[in-house]
Amino acid sequence: MKNITVLCPAKINLTLEVVNKREDGFHNIKSIMQMIDLYDTLEIAVSENPENEILLSGNSDEIPYNEKNLVYKAAFLFFQETGINGIKTEIYIDKKIPVSAGLAGGSTDAAGVIFGLNEIFERPLSKEKLHNICASLGSDLNVCLEGGCLQATSRGEKIQKIKSASYPVTIIKPKNLGISAKEAYTKYSLKENKPKLNMTEKMLEALGGREDISKYLYNDLEYAVFDDYKELQKIKSVYPDSIMSGSGSAYFLLKDTENLLDDDFQVISGLRFINHGVCLASRLSQHFIPQS
Repeated sequence: MKNITVLCPAKINLTLEVVNKREDGFHNIKSIMQMIDLYDTLEIAVSENPENEILLSGNSDEIPYNEKNLVYKAAFLFFQETGINGIKTEIYIDKKIPVSAGLAGGSTDAAGVIFGLNEIFERPLSKEKLHNICASLGSDLNVCLEGGCLQATSRGEKIQKIKSASYPVTIIKPKNLGISAKEAYTKYSLKENKPKLNMTEKMLEALGGREDISKYLYNDLEYAVFDDYKELQKIKSVYPDSIMSGSGSAYFLLKDTENLLDDDFQVISGLRFINHGVCLASRLSQHFIPQS
């Protein structure tokens, strides 16, 4: 039996702008995404077996532990792509990233299992092939695989790494509210007035010029769903500088702060920008370097 531990960081969207709807039903976006040091942990063990078998377990009652889980789909595609057979794969998901929050919790775990299995089997797939698998599974996996600060376009799978400064981060999430990407994008499509603020370009200029980036934080999907949820309105009233990440329902601040909300909200402070994506726990010390 071989074992490996993979750390899977969350991401936040410094900007997220919807360009248009595609013929395949997805939306083209332009976004600046940043990885932060809030991690899920995957414990992956492989052993010989008469046929390939994938078994999931974990500490969260909010996610499925079967073929519906993106982690299962990612592992299945890895073995399909490599042709490796006769393997029992056991994956324990230690969930710390809030679910249905816009923080790429499912995507980073899926990217983590692709990366981890490739390490266990001594890298049969190139980085390009890993990215191809990620792109076939979802919009944020490539960002989570590459890590750091990235400009993401198309439906999010086309990425370009960029430099950013180091910022503290606080996450704020309603405990009993999750918003699906489908809901957020559908509601955005129904909006008659769609802002065209070009905040992604402004954010890129600010990052390149070492300016304060807080005034360029922006999310079209927040505009799409904000009026429908009193929980989001409460976060904004208490933390007016916060912005929603992804399709929500989590918000973030670029500073450390105390919890000023009630028990219906989860507040995670003391986080930081990081310059890596999914990685082996044993190698974290080599990768964990703040953006500079």
